[in-house]
Amino acid sequence: MDRRELADFLRSRRERITPADVGLPAGTRRRTPGLRREEVAQLAYISTEYYTRLEQARGPRPSHEVLAQIARALRLSDPERDHLHHLAGTPPAPRPGPSREVRQSIVDLLHRLPQAAAFVISATYEVIAWNDLAAALMEDFSALSRRDRNLIRRCFLGSYRDGRSLYGVSDADEFASAAANDLRAAAARYPDDPEVTGLVDELLAGSEKFAQLWAEHCVNARPTLVKTFDHPLVGPVTVNCDLLDITDLDQRVVIYTATPGSRSEEALRLLSVVGTQRLDVPG
Repeated sequence: MDRRELADFLRSRRERITPADVGLPAGTRRRTPGLRREEVAQLAYISTEYYTRLEQARGPRPSHEVLAQIARALRLSDPERDHLHHLAGTPPAPRPGPSREVRQSIVDLLHRLPQAAAFVISATYEVIAWNDLAAALMEDFSALSRRDRNLIRRCFLGSYRDGRSLYGVSDADEFASAAANDLRAAAARYPDDPEVTGLVDELLAGSEKFAQLWAEHCVNARPTLVKTFDHPLVGPVTVNCDLLDITDLDQRVVIYTATPGSRSEEALRLLSVVGTQRLDVPG
């Protein structure tokens, strides 16, 4: 436990929060910026004496529960929360589950890529944000339930009336292997999350292929650089695949682009116009 660094860190976080930020009256005669120590203690449900001792670098090692309460009171981000635990000599507890909240800046980024099919997946491969071209290339995610927006579930348990694999992708086997490996790693990061464990149990019970991959205990996934979608309207669409990790939220941005001047670029341009309409189906 680094008492001095912990004390300095707590003080710096306390001083950046105004009373208005946490719903407290500002009052008068505030000699220091931010909250008072007794206000932080009140918000964290601990004694003022105990919190004061921590800021004076003379307190005992806080428990997981006390650190969690202080982190909430000080409105710490996930990286700040982890840093707080490390300074206190208490490794951070696993996060309760994969984040499904997508930052507005990431949502804005998706819509600033009109020539790319782009979407965000959670640590369990749930599609949690997407742009119009991604919906046109793959499917209208807005018409699906959360359950059906999970690409791992669709890969191993989905039923396809036209006999095609998931979106007719050329790398279906590679995707299945990578997804299983990533889910095993996510299950280790979120061992107590019922959605994660429930998804694993469901896949093990319903897919022999997944059970075989799960039994291999692999956690390394090779990235796919190029794949081809068999689209029912425009035919084969070959795209370059890029992944951007959002490490603090344990999410990924998936970006599909076509080679400039290619037939696939023309196909994506057509899809950007027709959107999720099915022109091959009589109206």
